[in-house]
Amino acid sequence: MRTEERLSIFALGGVNEIGKNMYAIQYADEILIIDCGGKFPDESLLGIDLIIPDITYLHQNKEKIKGLIVTHGHEDHIGAIPYILKQLNLPIYASPLTLGLIEIKLKEHGLLSDTELNTIQSDTVLQFNEFGVTFFKTNHSIPDCLGIVFHTPEGVVVHTGDFKFDLTPVNNQYPDIHKMADIGSKGVLLLLSESTNAERPGSTPSERMVGEHIEEAFHRAKRKVIISTFASNVHRVQQIVDASIKTNRKLALLGRSMVNVVTVAMEKDYLRIPEGMLIDAQEINRLAPENVTILCTGSQGEPLAALARLASSSYRDVEVLPEDTVIFAASPIPGNERNVSRIIDNLYTLGANVIYGSGSSTGMHVSGHAYQEELKLMLTLMKPKYFIPIHGEFRMLHHHSALAESVGVEKSNIFIIKNGDVVDIQNSVASQTRKIPSGNIYVDGMGIGDVGNIVLRDRKQLSEDGMLVIVITISKVEKKIISGPDTISRGFVYARDSESLIREVNKLASDTVNDLLDANTLQWNVMKQNIKRSIGQYLFTKTKRKPMILPIIIEI
Repeated sequence: MRTEERLSIFALGGVNEIGKNMYAIQYADEILIIDCGGKFPDESLLGIDLIIPDITYLHQNKEKIKGLIVTHGHEDHIGAIPYILKQLNLPIYASPLTLGLIEIKLKEHGLLSDTELNTIQSDTVLQFNEFGVTFFKTNHSIPDCLGIVFHTPEGVVVHTGDFKFDLTPVNNQYPDIHKMADIGSKGVLLLLSESTNAERPGSTPSERMVGEHIEEAFHRAKRKVIISTFASNVHRVQQIVDASIKTNRKLALLGRSMVNVVTVAMEKDYLRIPEGMLIDAQEINRLAPENVTILCTGSQGEPLAALARLASSSYRDVEVLPEDTVIFAASPIPGNERNVSRIIDNLYTLGANVIYGSGSSTGMHVSGHAYQEELKLMLTLMKPKYFIPIHGEFRMLHHHSALAESVGVEKSNIFIIKNGDVVDIQNSVASQTRKIPSGNIYVDGMGIGDVGNIVLRDRKQLSEDGMLVIVITISKVEKKIISGPDTISRGFVYARDSESLIREVNKLASDTVNDLLDANTLQWNVMKQNIKRSIGQYLFTKTKRKPMILPIIIEI
């Protein structure tokens, strides 16, 4: 029996946030997924490696899913793919470079041989039972970006992916403006468009401008040039290669993701590096410093990335020396400013000449996302009846909705949604009245979803106040303490400097247990709860701290 024949758009991730983009479109018994991204944790999520979307709804309807279509190869659009594929085996559709980056992830997770991978281009046409799918080229900070057009029984739905309108792109991949206009002229029922820079007036500067500033900085550099950018920004990497050629420098790559992306981009012919130009890290010190460029990861201050290790003088075979030039060819993502500042301070301490700051101040970076005038241009080209701003925090979605109103979209036809919201369209009328399960799933090492709020709360408590382990041995026959209490402090107080406090803790634990034994209370959980309560109250009175207290009762 067929599901009710209505068109539904699901936000699984990527609205009211930057990252973990994932959407789905359904008509009758057919579902297509758009993107499958991850999001990196902030400092409050202790020990978490990655945040991925909750796919409960997809699990419940897995027999209806026909495939995953990926707009481009950034982490916030492909980062969750290996983790989702372990739960749902899906055919993947992506452009050549995007597919190459996905293959690296699948190989690392041992999933490559079991996954169906399909290459798409801007002229590809996919046909499913309920959907026809076509594509159009867009600009972004990585090659091979596609917007998606879904041809449904209700009408045309367009998902822009991440985009900007760069009319002088460094790789000559021009945005398909004529095709966009043609799509709009035939009628668009619903447009989903990204909102990252909806607060910024004007238009995004061209990537070509960055190349000129990089080349100028290379000509001024007296010794080694160390430059850090997003590994996925293949355009920027090509500009760094070109500047190195013009200044007679060899190029060394530091950082696994940088090596991986450059390798794939060269294999797919998106990056041109002359033979013999690439050198290993061990060769850097054999060359004159003015003949070396080091391209590395770590522009966002990641503690384990190559640039952070260079700044702390802990990278084997490579060191930053006085008068070396270090360039940050990326602006800090909000939240990363403190880590970036720390690295910059360390680099200055080593005597380096550091070029940093927002892209507009140094000319070393431009955004890959559309500013207001470009967002209005997309809306004007597509002329949608209904509009859903996506890929942005709440204020960005609001700014984008105001832009849509300004170019003629009815306010009542704009839906500012949250993750989990569903927009249903039936007989060309859209409404938002229902939700599906949504939220964050935490990846910690090999575990997916096994770390929740309770575990994170415990980690936070341990990080702030430490822990006390109290070990007591009780005789089951004689009903008395025969050993202990012995208290072990970790991250709370240094035991040797707090002997009197530890003695009081041991006495209090002993008194609590003896009182319970005298009352013939032998349940371990009751004893543990009483020990926690009495010692917790005492320690807070004495220290104003709340360490985690772990009583261990051994019965013999």
